Amino acid sequence: MKFSIIIPVFNEEKLVLQVIDKLLAVEYPAPYSDFEIVIVDDCSKDKTAEVIENYIAGKKEIKLCRHTVNKGKGAAVRTGIESSTGDVVLIQDADLELTPEDIPLLLTTMRDLKIEFVNGSRYMPGKIRPLYSYRRYYFNKIFTLITSVLINVRLTDVACGYKLFTKNIYNQISLKENRFGFEAELIIKVARLKKTLIAEVPVHYFPRNVGDGKKIRNIDGGKIFWAILKYGFFRRD
Repeated sequence: MKFSIIIPVFNEEKLVLQVIDKLLAVEYPAPYSDFEIVIVDDCSKDKTAEVIENYIAGKKEIKLCRHTVNKGKGAAVRTGIESSTGDVVLIQDADLELTPEDIPLLLTTMRDLKIEFVNGSRYMPGKIRPLYSYRRYYFNKIFTLITSVLINVRLTDVACGYKLFTKNIYNQISLKENRFGFEAELIIKVARLKKTLIAEVPVHYFPRNVGDGKKIRNIDGGKIFWAILKYGFFRRD
């Protein structure tokens, strides 16, 4: 079974190679040892694409796709999935807020429970984490609660970047959100198919702020909330 890791990236020239190194160092459990990395540069303005191209030269397990205009994280993820060849897909952010050391737990959960969607959670107990913004935590908990009520699935972190799913389940839904709302759209549409397809596992979290290069802004919170209402309450396809 082939495993595809999708990395949407925008202006991460300082960290993206560290992410790739960490991914290559992970021992992926059976049956996911055959893996590929698909990086999608979302029209970075720095040297991100250049450093990636130099790094991956001769590495057949890594490919780079490039957007000629900035389209957003959701659009970059879709481009990566369409370019992937794996049976199972993982979204990996390029900023190291989430560590690849947690990926084996997501994979073994999918394998052992025989499910098709595993959601990472930055708030479930079981991991030691640095302190993070209370306001960001508070609004995420509100969004997660609303999503949980609308889809009747008990979630703890709807916006976590770590989402692992089968290509089979992805092919049964149609994702529309181009930016950060796609995480909520993805989990809502999967839950509509079958609630017992989903599990959550705790992951480490090393938060960044805007000064460190964090991309999400306060205005994006409103867009995420609208995505929750659009696909959860109004049930748009």
